[in-house]
Amino acid sequence: MIKNFFFICALSTFSILHAQELQGKAIYQSKTKIEISLDGRNIPDAQKQMIMERMKKMSEKTFELTFSQKESSYKEQEQLETGAGAGGMRMVFAGMGGPGSAYYKNIQEKIYLNENELFGKVFLIEDELPKWEWKMHPETKKIGNYTCYKATAKRVRDTVLVKRFEQMQAKANPKEEKDSTETKERPRRGGLLSRIGVDENPEITAWFTPEIPVSQGPSDYWGLPGLILEINDGRSSLLCSEIRLNQEAEEKIKRPSKGKKVTQSEYNTIMADKMEEMSERFRAGDGRRGASGRGVSIRIQN
Repeated sequence: MIKNFFFICALSTFSILHAQELQGKAIYQSKTKIEISLDGRNIPDAQKQMIMERMKKMSEKTFELTFSQKESSYKEQEQLETGAGAGGMRMVFAGMGGPGSAYYKNIQEKIYLNENELFGKVFLIEDELPKWEWKMHPETKKIGNYTCYKATAKRVRDTVLVKRFEQMQAKANPKEEKDSTETKERPRRGGLLSRIGVDENPEITAWFTPEIPVSQGPSDYWGLPGLILEINDGRSSLLCSEIRLNQEAEEKIKRPSKGKKVTQSEYNTIMADKMEEMSERFRAGDGRRGASGRGVSIRIQN
C-alpha cells in the first residue's frame, strides 16, 4: 500500500509539472473474442467461411480519442458496411454506439455524455463518470515509444440489467435451464441472448504512460496519472496504434447534443425491453427458419 501510495504521488507530481494544456489524438484498435457455433446447421462450407471472416472483421474496429486535460471525445471510425450475407443473412449487433456516435467525458465535472443509436432511435445518455478503483503494479512495458505502467481495477456490472437478461434467457430456453447440470451462476447458454452480461465484475488491465500526463483513456476509462494506451478485460482489448500531440493548434472537443436525454439506468431498461422484444420476434419468426436448419448461434467468448 505504501509503495503504491508513493508511486501514485510521484506520477501525479510528474503530471502536474508537465501538464500544460496538453491535447492530442490517439487511435485505438479493438479486438474481441467471438465464438461462432455452426455445428449441426445446414449451411454450405463456403457460406460458413464467409460468416466467420465477416464476424472477425466486425470484431476488429478502429476508434479515435480526441483529448485535452479536462475532456475527451471517443468514437468509432466509420468503415464500409459489409452488407447482407449470402442467402439473405444479415448480421447485426445491438451494441453500444457505432460509427458517428460519440462518448464524451469531462473529468473536471465528473460526467459523461454518450450519444448512442439503439434500434433506429438516438439517445443521449448523461450520467456520472464511473469511479475506477485502480491498483498500481510494478510491471512496465513499451507501447510504441512510450514507457507504460500497469494498473488493474474491477468493473462493477449493473446487477439489475444482468438479472433482466438472465430472466430473458431462462424464458427463451426453459428446458435447457431446467436440465442444466452446471452451476447456477453460469448455466448453459444458447441462442440470441447467449452470454450477455454473465461476466460478474471482470478485472480490467490498463497500461498508461505518465509521459502523456492526461487522466484520459478510451471509452469510459480514465483516472490514471497518464494517458491509457492499452485496455484488456479478458474478452476484448484496445491498443493504441498512433498518437498525435498538438499543444498549439487547439482542436475543439464537442459535447454530444443529439437524442433523447436519459440516465444510464433508464437506457439500460430501454435496451433490455428492446432486446426482449427482439428475442420474442426471433423465437416466433425464426422458429420456422430453425426448422429448416438455417439458424446460426453467435456468442461473445470469455
